Amino acid sequence: MSTPPVILLLSGSLRAGSSNDAVLRTAYDVAADARTRAVLYDGLAELPHFNPDDDTDPLPASVAGLRAAIEQAAGILICTPEYAGTLPGSFKNLLDWTVGGTEIGDKPVAWVNAAAPGRGSGAEATLRGVLGYTGADIVDAACVKIPVDRGMLGADGLIADAGVRRQLVEVIRLLATAGPDHRPTP
Repeated sequence: MSTPPVILLLSGSLRAGSSNDAVLRTAYDVAADARTRAVLYDGLAELPHFNPDDDTDPLPASVAGLRAAIEQAAGILICTPEYAGTLPGSFKNLLDWTVGGTEIGDKPVAWVNAAAPGRGSGAEATLRGVLGYTGADIVDAACVKIPVDRGMLGADGLIADAGVRRQLVEVIRLLATAGPDHRPTP
């Protein structure tokens, strides 16, 4: 039996009980249904402020851990809030630490926008731009909008809606099976 692909789940939120975390914890919960294994990254708060002078060996331990998690993943699923029309500074900092490495290059990446309808497009645009600099392979078919409100969460803090859970399974499956052939032809 082969080892299932690993999907790394990156939250852009530091807030306890955030809807972005609920999306990713739900994705973690349904990953086996997509024949994958999910890993929730929880080191966002531990990353030092990005400084190009520190992007040398030996890397800070938290940065080395982030890059190792990215390297070991078959794909990356991001769910981040939007602050002031862009990414939260802490998450942009995480992405800045990936620019100097090669681990994310050609790695299939997608995101879930959990914001209310009409919101979150600034974060998506910034995310697309920064990921372009890293060389990540954005899987557009797996980039979805799933507006999340508190009423969607069960007592366990996970999204209870069966349709949303199926949509997350499909997103994870698309990431796990993405190859160069998923890109649109120019």
